[in-house]
Amino acid sequence: MEDLKMQYVPTWCIGCGNYGILNALKKAISSLDISPEELALVTGIGCSSKIGQYVNTYRIETLHGRSLPVATGVKLANHRLTVIAEGGDGDGMGLGIGHFIHTARRNLDITYIIHNNQIYGLTKGQASPTSDLGAITKFTPAPLGSVEQPINIVQMALQAGATWVGRSTAADPQLADYMVQAVNHKGFAVLDILQPCVSFNHVNTYKWYQERVYRLETLPDYDAADYAKAASVAGQWGEKIPIGVIYRTERMTFEESLPQLAGRPLVEQPIDTISISTLMDELA
Repeated sequence: MEDLKMQYVPTWCIGCGNYGILNALKKAISSLDISPEELALVTGIGCSSKIGQYVNTYRIETLHGRSLPVATGVKLANHRLTVIAEGGDGDGMGLGIGHFIHTARRNLDITYIIHNNQIYGLTKGQASPTSDLGAITKFTPAPLGSVEQPINIVQMALQAGATWVGRSTAADPQLADYMVQAVNHKGFAVLDILQPCVSFNHVNTYKWYQERVYRLETLPDYDAADYAKAASVAGQWGEKIPIGVIYRTERMTFEESLPQLAGRPLVEQPIDTISISTLMDELA
């Protein structure tokens, strides 16, 4: 973990769930025995996306909501790299939701870690696409609060075609283990992390989650390979919230379907001079 340290000091609020996610990510990378030059961390914009500034690997901080298309480019350019995309619920389920759906259906071998605090933290507390109905924020004031149906990230991942879907919390002692499982999975893996925002979300707190989450591994008859069972628990929210590996299956990845990548990564292939004069003549 010492190799992953940066000189920068995190600027998150004291008590922010992002600290737990950062520590778990470093622990997971260490457990996977991936050297910094073998890992690319791609983030969007937001409090959660600052995590790329605190981990000593290849890292790209992209535009808001654009981590997945950039991560796709990284993976296709050099599919030998381990690629992790990371961002918040606003970043991924707002501006980035179209990219989320298409990355899932293509099944690229990318891990997507979502810091889900159900609020826009960096811009000081607006309702996000995952905010609960009735959530009181600066832009959704009392008495109505948010009137928009919230997005359930694990449900969305299942429906879009992700081949590994899990959920954990920022305070979960098994969070690093779930990260390891997600990275080791061959295909698009989505890990929804319930992350308290101590400054702007005073409802979904550490205590609130602690009183509601239950671990799927404790259920004697739960099978993460059973899509129907996964779909039935993915919709649970409120008094009971499932955490753990919700769904896991195998399907050909997008990279495996491309003959251009069968021999070696694109970055190792020669760039030949191609004449487009015939094409230009046809268009003249």
